[in-house]
Amino acid sequence: MAIRTYGPNAVDWEERVDLDRLRTQRLARLHDTLNRSELGAVLSFDFANIRYMTATHIGTWAMDKLIRFALLVRGGEPVVWDFGSAARHHQLYNPWLDYSDGKGGPPTGARAGISTLRGAFHPDAGIAEDVAAKIAAELRAHGLAGEPLGIDVAEMPVLAALRAEGIDVVDGQQVFLEARRIKTGDEISLLAQACAMVDAAYEELYAHLRPGIRENECVGLVSKVLYDLGSEYVEGVNAISGERCSPHPHVYSDRLIRPGDPAFFDILHSHLGYRTCYYRTFAVGSASRAQRDAYVRCREYMDQAIALVRPGATTADIVQVWPRAEEFGFADETAAFALQYGHGVGLSIWEKPIFSRLVSLDHPEVLEEGMVFALETYWPAADGWSAARIEEELVVTADGCEVITKFPAEELLVAGRKYWTVGGELNTAREAQSHLNTRTANGHPPNTGTGDGHR
Repeated sequence: MAIRTYGPNAVDWEERVDLDRLRTQRLARLHDTLNRSELGAVLSFDFANIRYMTATHIGTWAMDKLIRFALLVRGGEPVVWDFGSAARHHQLYNPWLDYSDGKGGPPTGARAGISTLRGAFHPDAGIAEDVAAKIAAELRAHGLAGEPLGIDVAEMPVLAALRAEGIDVVDGQQVFLEARRIKTGDEISLLAQACAMVDAAYEELYAHLRPGIRENECVGLVSKVLYDLGSEYVEGVNAISGERCSPHPHVYSDRLIRPGDPAFFDILHSHLGYRTCYYRTFAVGSASRAQRDAYVRCREYMDQAIALVRPGATTADIVQVWPRAEEFGFADETAAFALQYGHGVGLSIWEKPIFSRLVSLDHPEVLEEGMVFALETYWPAADGWSAARIEEELVVTADGCEVITKFPAEELLVAGRKYWTVGGELNTAREAQSHLNTRTANGHPPNTGTGDGHR
């Protein structure tokens, strides 16, 4: 059965994404992973992990501040410390964090608390020590003060303060990522909805691509489509055109797109926290033989990889069909990293499993039903300046996989208006420099205009 793409609204006549079920199943998976680990609790400062654990969100402006934190102890309920006003909002509107049952029981799971603002607070203000004291009190209350505490990311003063409390601090990131590795049905639905929104953005972009439009205008156009459709956050639109395609700079510019340019885009956004990573390549007005050949090669590597995806296959199986770094002009796999690549997609852009010749051949990971990941391929053209990129997001099913990125990509699409000559429609397979397309350039004698038609 095809993966369904539901409308985002709530309706009473069809079962769609169930957000209560989403919250319950995510927390259950985190509890299960924590119970299988050697840790007594996990502490998070990472926005995606806090959201997975507590189903709270206060806006993307705070993503890089390391100001909020949340704790989950074995057998306990999650507790999040947030801005006072945000914590009050959680108390009013997030009943899943209220453990008091209205009987004056234990305090709510949403509390006022703040971390060190990436060092902006004065070091002598005691903020790091206050964070550590709050965590230590919870661990002692649950009899876990002597057990290792796993942390995803943290600032050095907080780490020092936790150790000063006598807490054994270790890496907790693997517990979070292991829990998030297999997606629930509701997570897969949200990821499919996020991709559908990017399908719409590509439709609009294809209609507007033309000589004279700038890369930054494309970014604005895509962002408007996504925000109009309800996107929570446009993390990035990687717009690359013309000679900027090789080498690939991974950032958009104000470059004017020109006739015959290749142009590729990576669209990354968040729908209810769930991300996309979704490349497409276009030729603007026409494509040269080199551009077309590069696209065909890029597509072949993608199709070979998709054909191998099924439960039980490994990341090593996938990367073995991709070219070695030296085959496309790079010194080693570090230098070529992220060009022939794959990565899990969920509440973060890059999750488990990772597909790369840099790590996957020696440390393969087994693919399982319910995984959602993106595979992306790249190939530089023989002209030395253009290139092709394709990226597809896949859901691993019981017997294979299904692609949820559906804007057409089996062949290189030519965007922009058609041009007409006196002899008919201008060929879209042509070199960008006109003199390379004439009879003379192709070894034929010039047409002098003295043929039968002029007598």
